[in-house]
Amino acid sequence: MNFRFWIEESYILNPQSKIQNPKSLLSIIPILRQNVNISLTKFNSIVYTLTVMLKIGVLVSGNGSNLQAIIDAIEAGKVSATIRIVISDKNNAYALVRAQKHGIKTLFLDPKESKTREEYDRRLVAHLKKEGVELVVLAGFMRILSPYFIKAYKSKIMNIHPALLPSFPGLHGQRQALDYGVKISGATIHFVDEGCDTGPIILQAAVKVEDNDTEETLSARILEQEHKIYSLAIQLYAEGKLEVIGRKVTIRQK
Repeated sequence: MNFRFWIEESYILNPQSKIQNPKSLLSIIPILRQNVNISLTKFNSIVYTLTVMLKIGVLVSGNGSNLQAIIDAIEAGKVSATIRIVISDKNNAYALVRAQKHGIKTLFLDPKESKTREEYDRRLVAHLKKEGVELVVLAGFMRILSPYFIKAYKSKIMNIHPALLPSFPGLHGQRQALDYGVKISGATIHFVDEGCDTGPIILQAAVKVEDNDTEETLSARILEQEHKIYSLAIQLYAEGKLEVIGRKVTIRQK
């Protein structure tokens, strides 16, 4: 999300922060960082753009290659977001190590400590809310979210699936595609609803299925596309370009 402002006689960025002169412009950054992550770009001597960084929380269960791709995209300046926390239901998930290497807060939340799925999800939501998370990103999270979680972050949860939905939902989408004999498979980014891989589709990438493909080789090529389109979907969300109308997701061009 970008905000452009001009330095005039009264330098006001928001009701709480007044800038007395252009040289003190950068002095507001520590104040703003209490609530948002920002980057500041100078266009010329009087026009600046303030970018508010989307706060995301990532839920993981395994290796975390999609998490790594998102981290890399953020650090490269391709995604206007900051990862506030990475939470896993598996204490040995390598995704936690990936996050820690980049100084990102991590948490193992043991499902065994909750009696029901909703009780576990209430704990999840509490941690995400505590970190100010605005968008939840599922990156290989192997639990089905409860209606409580879906309601708490309605239209604010993204998931990735290794098939072209609505074909081959559920586990082992790549294997399902091979068994069915399709010629084109791929990856899908979608918002999460209460069904299994049934939420509104945001982006898709097609991958040709070769005659000699195995589940492993097809999975590897699909994963390459996953890494590309997940970061793109998050950036579109950060820019406020995604609009959900019924089952359709519209991408605003401006």
